[in-house]
Amino acid sequence: MIRPGLVSISFRSLSPAQIIDLCVKGGLSGIEWGGDVHVPHGNLEIAREVGQATVAAGLTVAAYGSYYRVGETIDNPTFADVLASAQALGAPLIRVWAGKRGSADTTAEQRAQVVADLRHIAAAAAAAGIVVACEFHGGTLTDTNDSALALYREVDHPNLRAYWQPPVAQPTGYCEAGLTSLLPILTNLHVFHWVVQDGKRSREPLAAGADCWSSFLALANQAPGDRYALLEFVRDDRPEQLLADAETLRQWLGNAE
Repeated sequence: MIRPGLVSISFRSLSPAQIIDLCVKGGLSGIEWGGDVHVPHGNLEIAREVGQATVAAGLTVAAYGSYYRVGETIDNPTFADVLASAQALGAPLIRVWAGKRGSADTTAEQRAQVVADLRHIAAAAAAAGIVVACEFHGGTLTDTNDSALALYREVDHPNLRAYWQPPVAQPTGYCEAGLTSLLPILTNLHVFHWVVQDGKRSREPLAAGADCWSSFLALANQAPGDRYALLEFVRDDRPEQLLADAETLRQWLGNAE
């Protein structure tokens, strides 16, 4: 089953209480809490408070969206702080970034560092009963279908999984191929609709992406287990748009089932 949710950093200016209220109003089920603003890495008191407030509102902590850059030591939170925050928050999963360089700009040595660190943090999180998943994102080693799949094979750890989101400005067929390749280890989806015109990206209402997202959600439904489809990159950062997108997403998920 795919449940609807929100990535909290979509509204960095809102408090956790405001985000929880917005999710309840939108009929969403879970929240991926961000580690930069709402649940700062290492602040266990805030993590506990936010986790408890989420559950009290009838919602679920879908994940801890950390900003841990795998394989990096400079300007990077420690994974010990990230893991402790996830535990205090009650998160079943930690999202991380696979390094800080795109696959074409990463040396073999740098890639090996990312692979080694991914094995390390996947094992550490497994001991705490928490899954680790890399975001499918530009500027990291998951920036292409081939690099992402190769990375998971190189790490080869049962506690390492994959997020997925549509790579911007790529044909639908390419997106579908990448998602299909990750189905065996798929966790959550980041859901948004961007349009690129004249080299400029614009955020659009989610409803405008019906054609591609109907296919993406049908594919994701083939993956084993349950997951969240987490709304992100809301047009103009408007809470009202989030409510409209949430209604669209809930309708799609109902149809997909």
